[in-house]
Amino acid sequence: MSETSLARATIFAGALFAVSIGIGIVAVVRDPGIGAQAVTLFNEQVVGQLLSDSPPVLAGKLFLNNLAACLLLFLGGASLGVVTMLILSVNGLLIGALTELVRQQQGMLFIAAALVPHGIFEIPAFLIAGGLGLLLGKELVAEWHGTGDAAAEALPLARLFLRIVVPLLAVAAVVEAFITPAILSMIA
Repeated sequence: MSETSLARATIFAGALFAVSIGIGIVAVVRDPGIGAQAVTLFNEQVVGQLLSDSPPVLAGKLFLNNLAACLLLFLGGASLGVVTMLILSVNGLLIGALTELVRQQQGMLFIAAALVPHGIFEIPAFLIAGGLGLLLGKELVAEWHGTGDAAAEALPLARLFLRIVVPLLAVAAVVEAFITPAILSMIA
């Protein structure tokens, strides 16, 4: 595995994620009810479990939640990348729908304040984890064709996950718990 192959896989993951975000945005523009459903789902599954905690506990929960999502992205490669692509797509759709609904209600400044501070760490971690999952799927296909050893190639991929994705997620969680709320309070 080379840096070029990781870059290509991550770019593919990013493109799939971006297209899914675009579809989520278009869906809400056409039918705002979809955005309302996305908000309800997001509030039930994420916000209700997280936002009632103190910032240090919140940072820990955000880190663990995002780590679980990124592990699923990476290990989803064992499904030949199908689970990885599904997770990227569903998250993109949800983020696109929520972003458009919030844009309509609060504006772009609010969205930027809510996403950029921690997103500059979290989104690359998410996409790199997706790229690593796609590479894992590629290695499985190569082994099936008799040209590779997926188990041997999985170890360097896991090391990259630990060296790159985990630290990015840790920084993102701290920023999201401590800095993002402070920024939002200045513009709200």
